Amino acid sequence: MANKKNVLITLLVAVIVVMAIILVYIFLVRPSVTGYAVDKQNQGIEFAIVSIMQQAATCQPVPLTFGNQTINLIAIECLQQAQQQQVPQQPQA
Repeated sequence: MANKKNVLITLLVAVIVVMAIILVYIFLVRPSVTGYAVDKQNQGIEFAIVSIMQQAATCQPVPLTFGNQTINLIAIECLQQAQQQQVPQQPQA
């Protein structure tokens, strides 16, 4: 009888330890890993946007591709500069 009681106590302690490990993972480990991943995703997005903006600032088309679709991005300031240069100057009388 005492042997069964010891086995039962050992089994219950093991279950409690496993449940404690699961709770620690759910409330401590997983949120920190998820937070780290979100931070890295945000850094990647920021890096991509800054890179695109820097390339567009050179007044060269920047190809953006997603799947089988591609568009060329050109900064509006570059188009305005080109338009101003093409407008002939009116001779002054």
